[in-house]
Amino acid sequence: MSNAPQTTSTERVSTAELAPHDGSVARASLPSKQRRRRTAWSGPLEIAILAGPAIVFFVAFVILPVAMAAYYGFYRWNGYGPPTNFVGLQNYVVILQDPAFLQALSHNAFIVVASLVLQGPAAILLALLLNRRMRGQSVIRVLIFVPYVISEVVVGTGWSLMLQNNGALNGWLRNLGLGALAHDWLADPGVAMWTLMGILTWKYIGFAVILFLAGLQGIPEELYEAASLDGASYWQIQRRITLPLLGPTLRIWAFLSVIGALQLFDLVYIIWGQYVASTAGTSTMASYMVTNGRNAGNYGYGNAVAVVIFIISLVVALVYQRFVLRRDTAGALTERKAR
Repeated sequence: MSNAPQTTSTERVSTAELAPHDGSVARASLPSKQRRRRTAWSGPLEIAILAGPAIVFFVAFVILPVAMAAYYGFYRWNGYGPPTNFVGLQNYVVILQDPAFLQALSHNAFIVVASLVLQGPAAILLALLLNRRMRGQSVIRVLIFVPYVISEVVVGTGWSLMLQNNGALNGWLRNLGLGALAHDWLADPGVAMWTLMGILTWKYIGFAVILFLAGLQGIPEELYEAASLDGASYWQIQRRITLPLLGPTLRIWAFLSVIGALQLFDLVYIIWGQYVASTAGTSTMASYMVTNGRNAGNYGYGNAVAVVIFIISLVVALVYQRFVLRRDTAGALTERKAR
């Protein structure tokens, strides 16, 4: 019989408990509250790191300029030195009572409606055409989109030269024996606004076509095949399937078109200038701001006009989002909550 000491089970357990723990066991024994605290901080920290630079730029280049414009709008200021001639709401009263500004506002309203009526249906038809397989499809898409990427200065200068009395358009009409159709396309108030709408449609329809083509790519082909098997015609398919499913893209394009029409400035100022625009009936709120603000040396008044344009655009955007984009945003929020 061996004389070696016998170790009981109790002694083995106590020895195991006294054994040194490794790092994994130490980490596993961290309090659950500390782990939850670390997880709770990780989300906001990542958001701050990723969105922080964008928020800084947004505040510096959007919020701060709007606040400064609102501040200067309460003064009669020539742009040099700190403003001292406080006039309160007088600039805003003058703006809302000025017939020239009200006329410019009506021009912007006309451009908003005409852009939706002219560009929307034409862009949908072109998108439906280019969504079908055809020879030279890529080339046609590029040609339609090219005017959108051309600089406004180039577009305005080129069209202003072509549409003058002795420009290329009237010369082309006279050479074809259609001299009776030659017109003063830029100075006649009866046709100047329609001239502007033609230029805007030519330039911006490519953007709408690209958006609609992207929306059409997201419609399943199975829906078209099922409708064809049920005997639906091509136009019935477009009316019952394509347009409803293209609704979110249409609403986003309409929103961008409305905001752009309210802030239109560059083409009007380049083609018609600061004085001809008002007499030709193509002035906008932005061109009125530059003419009566910077060019008149009254920067306080110009800042007040900028604030009015900002408020009008903001109200239109909020109303549009509340009543038109409500279904799209509500669907996104519902999906986010479900996740």
